[in-house]
Order: sequence, then structure tokens, then C-alpha cells
Amino acid sequence: MSADYATNPAVNTLRDYLRIRSVHPNVNYDECLTFLRGVAAAIGLPVQVFEVVPKKPVLVMTWEGLQPDLPSILLNSHMDVVPVFEKSWKHPPFAAEIVDGVIYGRGVQDMKSVAVQYLEAVRRLKNKGIRLKRTVHLSFVPEEEVGGAEGMAEFVKTEHYKNLNVGFALDEGIACATEEYQVFNGERTIWHVSVVCPGKSGHGSLLLPDTCGEKIRYIIDKFMDLRQVSKTRLESDPSLTIGDVTSINLTMISGGIQDNIIPEKMTAHFDIRLATSEDLEAFENTIKQWCVEAGAGVSYNFTQKDPYVPPTAVDNSNPYWVAFKAAADKLGIKIVVRTFPGGTDSRFIRATGTPALGLTATHLTPSSLHEHDENLPVEQFLRGIEIYEEILPSVANI
Repeated sequence: MSADYATNPAVNTLRDYLRIRSVHPNVNYDECLTFLRGVAAAIGLPVQVFEVVPKKPVLVMTWEGLQPDLPSILLNSHMDVVPVFEKSWKHPPFAAEIVDGVIYGRGVQDMKSVAVQYLEAVRRLKNKGIRLKRTVHLSFVPEEEVGGAEGMAEFVKTEHYKNLNVGFALDEGIACATEEYQVFNGERTIWHVSVVCPGKSGHGSLLLPDTCGEKIRYIIDKFMDLRQVSKTRLESDPSLTIGDVTSINLTMISGGIQDNIIPEKMTAHFDIRLATSEDLEAFENTIKQWCVEAGAGVSYNFTQKDPYVPPTAVDNSNPYWVAFKAAADKLGIKIVVRTFPGGTDSRFIRATGTPALGLTATHLTPSSLHEHDENLPVEQFLRGIEIYEEILPSVANI
């Protein structure tokens, strides 16, 4: 490891954060809170902790602005990380090893590096004696990696969140392998649908009418045919990314009790991510029609049915975007606007009517989200701090 890295306080802060095993399932966030309180104290930021859901704390640091009555800036990050298959890692996932200028660890891209970049940018600005017009809040939330239902989704409903008076938020994005930096202004709508196919049960040697197998085949064919439409569209148009199309995946099939018994019911489960251009009502009506066509008694239900959330405007109607873009132009970095392919806490913020952008300030780096040996070049991490150091005053002083 480079001697410069060994003594770099930002790098050491990141490594300390990565060593905290805030990993699912059943995350204990106490160590994260202790660590974050210590960092906040060192920077000189007051801390509040809100436990809207028991054992699912939200920690908020606050850097008060010169005009605290103005809508504030929120820098959001999540404390939790996804599980690891430790035997498949070449580098221990919670050791934060640095090898040839690259730091390895679960959460280094998703998204502990971003959290530390926020913190370090604020620390540097404060050390320069800079005061911003708007108050800046840094939120550290739980449970994002399992959908956010007991994290940001609940927090935004509270008076605690309303009292933050958020006018604009930054959250995570995805590292980009090319020269560009990806900025995400919206997300596809997440639907998890289960289609239940009942039918006549009997001996597996017979050709009974009205079986659940015939019905589930019809349903799966319809969903997979529509999946192919999106796949063909994506493959035939290089300007599109996965976030621009509706994705459909068959994720589970359940039913049956024995090889030689035709079951009385089978269920197909689908993960659907609806493009922002999709008509949600029409899409659900299509599912209804397929169920009718599949046969008697076929029904569907949602295990998750997110509402449509409009993307954040990226034009002159949004002064925060104008300020964000001006900072990027000053830095000389090229940004491309995308629709996020998965789901982040940004969708809960946007659903309140607050503009939010997703940015992981990392380029020339392949995404390793949720992968074995998740990693980030240290120089990219340090450059990201400089980027936030420019963006934060730009959006906070409008």
C-alpha cells in the first residue's frame, strides 16, 4: 500500500467504515452509529438519531447554513450492505485491503465510499472557513439493500424528516467504466407479481382437462414474449440502457407435492421493472387479460407494487440541476443522464415532490455492485471527494 494512502485520513475513514459488518440479514447498526458519531464530532457536526422503526435507526448530521430558513440540501447514504460469499472472495470482504492502489471490501462502491466522500467534502469546506447559504444534512439510513421499507420509506413520512426542510437531495448512482460520470434522475417502477393458476388435480398418468400446468404455461409464455420485446428493443438501439426499457424476469415457480400427482395450484412469480414511459394502468390491464385468457380461476396479486414517481427535471426549470450542471462543467467532467436500473432510496425522496439525483462520482471503473471482490481504485475515491467539494457549494448557494 502506498505510504500516501496509509496516512490519508479520508482513506482511513473509508477503511474503518468498510470494516464494520453492517451486512444482511439482521443488521445491527450500533457499530455504524458509534463510528458515525465519532466522525461527526471530529468534523464538528451535531448529530440526531431517529428510530422510526425499532432497531432501524436513521442518523442525521447537520451543517447549518447562513440562511437556515431556506430549503436544505440532503446528502443521503445507506449503512447496510448485501451478504457475501466469503469463500469466493480473493480479498477478505471486511478487511478493507488495498492492493495495487485498489481498495477491496463489501460496500466500497455500494455505498460507503460515497458516504465518506460526502463527509470528507464537508470537512474540507469547513476547514477552509467556507459557509454555505443553505443548511446541509447528511443522512445515514438503514435497510436500503432490502427495499428500504423500514428505512427511508418510513423516515420520509415523519415530522423529523419534514423538519429537515429538504429542497434537493443527492444519493447513490453507479460507477461508470467509460469517461463519463452517470447521473440518475429517475427510477423504473418496481412490481413483484404472483400469478396463481388453480386447476383440476389428479393422477400424473392422466390427461385431465383444466390443469394448472396448462394455465401457468400460458402465463409464462405471455410474460416471456413481452420480455423478448424489451430485449430486442434494447439490443437494436445502442442509445438505450437497461433503465430505458421494461424488464421482466420469472424468479420463482411454486406448487406441487409429488412427481405423480397433478397439483391443484401452481404460482409463477415475476420481477417487473417498468420503464418511466410505461402506462402502468394499461400494463396491469394486460396482466388481467392474460389471466382471463389462461383459464378459469387464474388470478394475480402484488407482493410489491410501487407507485409511479416522476423523474427529477434536468432542464432550466430545476435550479438545482442548473447548479449541479454548472459545477460539472467547471470541473470539466462529462455527465450522462440515465434512469436507474434498480431501486434506491431516491424514489422515496422524489415521491415527496423533492428533486433528487443519484451520483456515484466514479468513472473509468467497472461497476462491482453486489459482486465478489467489490472494489474501487483509491484515486477514483479521492477524485470523487474533489467533485463533491465543487458540487456541494454550487447547489447549496443557489
